[in-house]
Amino acid sequence: MLELIVRGGMLVTPEGVRQADLGISGGRIVQVAPEIAEPARQEIRAAGLHVFPGLIDVHVHFNEPGQAHWEGIASGSAALAAGGGTAFFDMPLNSLPCTLDGPSFDLKLSAMQAHSRTDFALWGGLTPGNLEHLPELAERGVIGFKAFMCNSGLPQFPACDDATLFEGMRLAAQLGLPVAVHAESEALTAHLTQQKRQKGQTTWRDYLDSRPVYTELEAIQRALLFARETGCRLHIVHISSGAGVVMAAEARAKGVDVSLETCPHYLAFTEEDLERLGAVGKCAPPLRSRTEQDLLWNQVLQGQVDIIGSDHSPSPPEMKQGEDFFALWGGIAGVQSTLGVFLSEGWHQRGLALERLAALLAANPAKRFGLAQKGRLAEGYDADFALVDLGQTYTLRQEDLFYRHPISPYLGRTLVGVVQETWLRGQRVYALGKIEKPRGVRLLKGTIPFRTEP
Repeated sequence: MLELIVRGGMLVTPEGVRQADLGISGGRIVQVAPEIAEPARQEIRAAGLHVFPGLIDVHVHFNEPGQAHWEGIASGSAALAAGGGTAFFDMPLNSLPCTLDGPSFDLKLSAMQAHSRTDFALWGGLTPGNLEHLPELAERGVIGFKAFMCNSGLPQFPACDDATLFEGMRLAAQLGLPVAVHAESEALTAHLTQQKRQKGQTTWRDYLDSRPVYTELEAIQRALLFARETGCRLHIVHISSGAGVVMAAEARAKGVDVSLETCPHYLAFTEEDLERLGAVGKCAPPLRSRTEQDLLWNQVLQGQVDIIGSDHSPSPPEMKQGEDFFALWGGIAGVQSTLGVFLSEGWHQRGLALERLAALLAANPAKRFGLAQKGRLAEGYDADFALVDLGQTYTLRQEDLFYRHPISPYLGRTLVGVVQETWLRGQRVYALGKIEKPRGVRLLKGTIPFRTEP
């Protein structure tokens, strides 16, 4: 007998949307059919609902161990589940210690196993001075290595100089793992920031002016060159500009193995919103102009963007307060709202197909990082899914947020699509505003090297 049948829902897959039943046993999808005749121990009536594959967020900062008062694994993963997510990749910085060697990986893994509400993967760091530790991080199972091409804001995680980044990418290629880069030019952003601050210009507009689009393009260009020369699989995180996507897509067409990530906030807000939002909308790269946002949306709609990551990077409220905009913590709290934003801004307003959403939010992350049993509503895959009512809208309130600090630029925004339930490997982890802890969570390791096709 099947353990669970999800009956009559509209399955959202990269190949299309169709009504079908899901049969689940042992945490896996074992049957997909228009109608499953056999009984099950439990049944879900999903008629009128869309069944999305569980979101895989490849870019979050949950800050544990060491700084759980910023967010924490329990609250961060709960918010992910409330938004329809079933797996996340935690970045190596903002926790103490940063994940730069084997022992620091072990500490974070223990914290994840104790507190996470979903499955997870861990990024390892790539910084000056830790190249010798990349093999031990690879052996323990990191999903890849993260490098900053500009100041990270944390002394424990310094930016890579060109020599370090090049050697790190070459070593990562030998280890069979990708490198993710925060692509902003340190030389240019530091120079422009110094100019502004020396003149006492520290408003939100001055901050934007210190990180123009060309500082992102210069770094993307260098990262693409290094990837081509080393054979490294490159992942460019949180691309904020349509021009950045165009540059990377052109390199991919010429054979560079690169995947492109952008974030909901770049597609939901423009720089004009920053005056209203204040520090809650500060991020790096920063929000861009309406023209640049439209170009970015066009690249998403044309299929040039591969993955959507939230870059959830919260902080205590006091770190968002002050007159000097440069000194305020830069990070968007948004892991709970990714699906809602894309259903609203993308599907409802811009005509982004639901099947494209399934690819951006689940299938592509799984494929790119070699998660062979994740990201699809198909036989043999983990039973990770979210039941979503696309006929409902809601206005996001503070009391809806599962974050440690109920701060988000999306508060007060009306979003499309209510997540009713989220299931992880056949276990319900979220329902009707409440989190349920699963029986065990898993560290996800890439098992299938994947090359993007030009």
